[in-house]
Amino acid sequence: MTDTVGDAVARTVRALRGAHGWSLDQLAARAGLSKGVLVALEQARGNPNLSTLIRVADTLGVPLTRLVQVEEEPPIQLFPANRHVVLWNGPSGGTGTLLAGSDPRPSLELWRWELRPGERRDSEPHSSGTREIISVESGVLSLVVGESRTEVAAGDAALFHGDRAHAYANETDEDVRFILTVMD
Repeated sequence: MTDTVGDAVARTVRALRGAHGWSLDQLAARAGLSKGVLVALEQARGNPNLSTLIRVADTLGVPLTRLVQVEEEPPIQLFPANRHVVLWNGPSGGTGTLLAGSDPRPSLELWRWELRPGERRDSEPHSSGTREIISVESGVLSLVVGESRTEVAAGDAALFHGDRAHAYANETDEDVRFILTVMD
């Protein structure tokens, strides 16, 4: 492995391990590798074999190509409007549109939602530690998290645990528009 690739692997593994909140010992245990192998990898020492790199990539939940990517992410990543993806369609025409997202963990997603009168979007709990922030642009959103329910009016924002069952509902006669950020 060249010095450039070794440096890229070291930088990427350190960053991904940190994003997962794992110690070297935890990553080693999960990947079935010795801590010494990971220390050498994160310090760009030695020449890890392909099997080691694959185990580390799989454990971190990224493709092998991500570990050996020499170029760093650009300082600005643009998400053009024509690339936004509608991932939820309500029965009355409401939409949930993914505007932008990042990976790996912690991942961050930015959504634009529109709920027509009477529409509701129920969501299963996300992974442990997930947080969501909603900012209502128009209307009144009924937000349900577990057994708790609150109304979030236009101009208001709410932060909640996305790792619990939750729902966004429009119980009014007006459209509701809100921006949602999910951090996992």
